[in-house]
Amino acid sequence: MAVVASAPGKVLMTGGYLILERPNAGLVLSTSARFYAIVKPIYEVVSPHSWAWAWIDVKLTSPQLCRESMYKMSLKHLTLQCVSSRELSNPFVEQALQYTVATAHAIFAEKSKKDVLCNLLVRGLDIAILGCNDFYSYRNQIEAHRLPLTPESLASLPPFSAITSNVEGLNGEKFKPEVAKTGLGSSAAMTTAVVAALLQYLGVVNLPLPTNILDQGKIESEDLDLVHVVAQSAHCIAQGKVGSGFDVSAAVYGSQRYVRFSPAVLSSAQDAVKGKPLQEVITDVIKGNWDHQKTKFSLPPLMNLLLGEPGTGGSSTPSMVGAVKKWQISEPQKSQDTWRRLAEGNSELELQLNILSKLAEEQWDTYKYVINKCSTHKCGQWMEQATDPCGQAIVNALLGARDAVLDIRLHMRQMGEAAGVPIEPKSQTQLLDTTMNMEGVLLAGVPGAGGFDAIFAVTLRDSSSCVTKLWTSLGVLSLLVREDPRGVCLESGDPRAKEISSGISSIHIA
Repeated sequence: MAVVASAPGKVLMTGGYLILERPNAGLVLSTSARFYAIVKPIYEVVSPHSWAWAWIDVKLTSPQLCRESMYKMSLKHLTLQCVSSRELSNPFVEQALQYTVATAHAIFAEKSKKDVLCNLLVRGLDIAILGCNDFYSYRNQIEAHRLPLTPESLASLPPFSAITSNVEGLNGEKFKPEVAKTGLGSSAAMTTAVVAALLQYLGVVNLPLPTNILDQGKIESEDLDLVHVVAQSAHCIAQGKVGSGFDVSAAVYGSQRYVRFSPAVLSSAQDAVKGKPLQEVITDVIKGNWDHQKTKFSLPPLMNLLLGEPGTGGSSTPSMVGAVKKWQISEPQKSQDTWRRLAEGNSELELQLNILSKLAEEQWDTYKYVINKCSTHKCGQWMEQATDPCGQAIVNALLGARDAVLDIRLHMRQMGEAAGVPIEPKSQTQLLDTTMNMEGVLLAGVPGAGGFDAIFAVTLRDSSSCVTKLWTSLGVLSLLVREDPRGVCLESGDPRAKEISSGISSIHIA
C-alpha cells in the first residue's frame, strides 16, 4: 500500500528578482537532489466510519530531524489538530495534506468514489519525508572532523544523514542546533513530493515511474498540472506569501524556462487563511486561470552544472528581495533601466544556449569535437579549436553565452549596490572571476537572489574536476548535486532500502 514520490531541488540560473514580475522569464534547472515522501496507512483494518464526521489519525515522521508528530484531521472541516508538541509541526506538510485531501473530495463527486476515498482515509495516513544530503550543509561536520572540503568527504556521509548530528564538534563542544541549507529549494521539493504521493495514494492521479518517462522534456500532463496547482497553493500558504513559484514548478515539471503565474489566481486560497472553508475554495483554485508559462529547457549536451558552498554564511532571500523592491520604488527610472538590461542579458544567454543545443542536434560530431577541445583550454583559445564554419559557430555561441553572463553579473552587482544588499558580494566576485578564467569553464554566477549561499558554474566535458580542486584550495566545498531534467515522479520503493541493498559503503563521521 505504500506510495513513494520524489521531487527535485532547483537552481535558478537566470531571472533572479526579475522572475517575480510577469512577463520576465527565468531559466531554472532541476537537480539530482530529490525530496522523498512515503505515504502508507497507519492501520490495516478499521471499524466502519462515516466520513462526514470522522477524525482520522495522521503521523508525520522526519527521520533526519529525529522528529515524529501526531495529528487528528477532521474529514468534515479538513482541519488539523496536532496532538504532539507544536514545536514539531511542519506547515508545508500540513498545508500539503489539507489541500490534497480537499482536492480529492472536490474531484470525487460521485458517492462511490467518495466511499473509496473514505475507506482509505479512515485507516490513517502515515507520512515520512526524506531529503537528499545535498539539500543540507554538512560543512561544519566535515571541518570539525578535520576532513578535506571535497566531494569525497560529502560522499562518505551515509545517505539521508541525520541533520541533528551537525551540532557537535570534534571535542564535544555543542553548536546551536540549526538546519543549514544549500539553497536548492527544499521546502518546494518537499511540498511537491508530499502532494504527489498523497494524490497518487488517494487515487486522484496516475504518475509515472522514472523508467516510464520516455521523453524527459515532455512537461504537459493533466496529472502533473493538478500536482502543480495543489503544491503551489499549499507552498504559498505555508510560507505566508505568494512567491514567483519557479521552485515548485521545477519540482513538478523539471528543468524549464519559466514565467510566473498572476498572483490573483491564489486569492481564493488566501480567503481560506481568513477562515473561509477550504472545501469552498479548492474548486476555484483548481479551475483558476493558471497563466504561468513553462517551456522545455536544459543545458546543452556535454555541459555540467557544478555547485559550491563558499562557507561565508547564508543570506536572507526575503530581506534582499524587500530591499530591491524599496529601491525600485525610490528610484523608478534607474531601476527600470537596470531591469531592462538584465532582461536583455537573460534573453541573450537563453538564445546562445539554445543555439548550442540546436548545433549539437544537427552537427553532433563537430559539436562533440569542439566541446572536447575547448574543455582543455581557456576561453581566449577557444576560437583556435574551430576548424570549419560550423565549429566557429559553436565557439561564437560559447563566447556569446559568456559575454551574456558577464553582462548579467555586472547589472546584478549594480542593482545590489543601489539597493544596499550584497547580491554578488566582493568575495563572490573574486571567486567567480577566478572560476571563469579556468580551462573549460563556460560560465559562473550566484544563483537566484544571490548573496553568500552558493555559487554555480557550468563546465565543458570533464573540466569539473579541475574546478573542484580549485574550489577546495579556496575553501569552497563542491557539492555532489548535478542537473537532472526530470520533475516529480513515483519511486519503486523506499529510497533507504535501495541504499542498503546497493551495498554502497559509507563512513559515519557524526
